[in-house]
Amino acid sequence: MEAHGKEDVRIFSDSGDHPDSKSLQSMSADDGVVLPPVNETQLVRRIDFRVLPILFIVYVVSFLDRVNVSYALTLGLPEELGLKGSQPNVALTIFFIPFIIFEIPSNLLLKRFRPRFWLSFCVLVFGVVTIGQGFVQNYSSLLATRFLLGLAEAGIFPGSFYLISFWYKQEEAQKRFTVYWSSTIVAGAFGGLLSSAIANLGGVQGLSSWRWVFILEGILTVLVGVVALFSISDFPREAEWLTESERAFLLKKTQSDEPHTVPITSADIKAFLLKPTNWLGALMYFSLLVSAYSVVYFVPSIVKGLGYNTIQTQLHSVPPFAAALGFTIVSAYLSDKIRLRSPFIFLALALLITGLAILLTVHGTEHFSAEYAAISLTTMGSIGIGGHVVCWYVMNLQGHAERSIGSAWMICFGGFGGVVATFAFLKQDSPYYHTGYSINLATASLCVVVHLCYGLLIWRQKKAAARNGGDNAGHHLYM
Repeated sequence: MEAHGKEDVRIFSDSGDHPDSKSLQSMSADDGVVLPPVNETQLVRRIDFRVLPILFIVYVVSFLDRVNVSYALTLGLPEELGLKGSQPNVALTIFFIPFIIFEIPSNLLLKRFRPRFWLSFCVLVFGVVTIGQGFVQNYSSLLATRFLLGLAEAGIFPGSFYLISFWYKQEEAQKRFTVYWSSTIVAGAFGGLLSSAIANLGGVQGLSSWRWVFILEGILTVLVGVVALFSISDFPREAEWLTESERAFLLKKTQSDEPHTVPITSADIKAFLLKPTNWLGALMYFSLLVSAYSVVYFVPSIVKGLGYNTIQTQLHSVPPFAAALGFTIVSAYLSDKIRLRSPFIFLALALLITGLAILLTVHGTEHFSAEYAAISLTTMGSIGIGGHVVCWYVMNLQGHAERSIGSAWMICFGGFGGVVATFAFLKQDSPYYHTGYSINLATASLCVVVHLCYGLLIWRQKKAAARNGGDNAGHHLYM
């Protein structure tokens, strides 16, 4: 195809828009010079290997450092530090105070300093803090390290989703968001295996096993932070490993040709807050994350209540996360294939509510299999679908301003879900945890309602766009 005019671009996706998924696209630059053709399939494959793996690894260690305290609580931390009553829950909760407050400011700093430098700096800081957590001597120092950990980790999740959203178009996004989100599932499963191995180090160098959990995982995090400094990709416009034609093609394909350096104004924030879909998206994520955080923080304690010893508890905490990983991968593939998000979220919420209902009503050693299966259903329906919710919301946003604010806004509300979760399962409610399961069942039901309301508003916006001749500037809303 010969290019004419200032800008001529033909885009064929890898999901069926053209019979030849390896078709070449010809395009011209803004100055009228014809650029070489771009093989989209090969370009997407290169992006997958350059953008996703390091972000996946970064969030694995981030999530490990966030939730390893849940395993430490089963390895003698409360007894050694003299924690009483709700103090373990407070130690979990204090993480979320800076985590919530610093979400949006962190995304603004990411825009200013570029993802590679900002995200790597955050990783190095919370790696050092995690090592320090292995040497705390009392409750106050534990709270201090948890607070600093939340401050350093605040930018990782929203910043990564924000970055990923500019590398892919809508019908490619769900699989990639799910790959990244599945890092939380891998961390949840790997955390149990790692903690069970580290539990055998108790007494080495005079340190308890729970201290080694923090120290070794912190050292691993620092190493990842160093690698990230040389591996994380910036936004497409600044990516040095793209050719000029690939960069121009990608910016046009994803409608992300707006420079990321454009400042966010108070008018942008006001316009964002006036949209009901932004409140519903955040509330949907909050209501789901109550159960997701409950799973990652308290599955070890719940499993231990089924009669396992410490090592067996860590090992038997893995299969529910494995089930969630399988569910999220299959549903993500199907979601991108049929270009629908809502049905898979609804299915997951049905699994979540079913699992919680069983856990709330079925107890006793004679019902062990049913309880363990219910834990798996709950894990699949909460942590297994979080990436779908994020992708549905973030990819329906448009431009750097909306996505910068929106990705942090959503994750910020998820932090409030973590606060609720940390006080849902109290030690005095063990082993049946009626209060915790009831709270989770209520928020899961809320998530169903909010999910339906958000879907209805998106459907109305699509109908309005259709009446006006199509989606805004090629930006497609997904149901």
